Amino acid sequence: MTTLRIEHKISNYNGWKMAFDSDPINRKKSGVNRYRIYRPMDNPDFVIIELDFDNIEQAQATQTSLKQIFPNIEGKLIFDIKLKILNIIEETIL
Repeated sequence: MTTLRIEHKISNYNGWKMAFDSDPINRKKSGVNRYRIYRPMDNPDFVIIELDFDNIEQAQATQTSLKQIFPNIEGKLIFDIKLKILNIIEETIL
């Protein structure tokens, strides 16, 4: 499994969540199997999103799509964007 991790500051969570829920990249069609949204306890103006894919090609294509969308909202709704593609090396459920 491959994960695309997105981290950025937000201007307000409700506005950001509406934009996320509008799904401009069509997550299902892009190959996203599952996603997680995190907000640090000490910084509610920051989000971390993890999108899980079956393969790296889907993650790379989604990363490219996001890089085309982000300039339209950066500086208004989101700030300081970081994107990383991660391979899960080990996962254990205890």
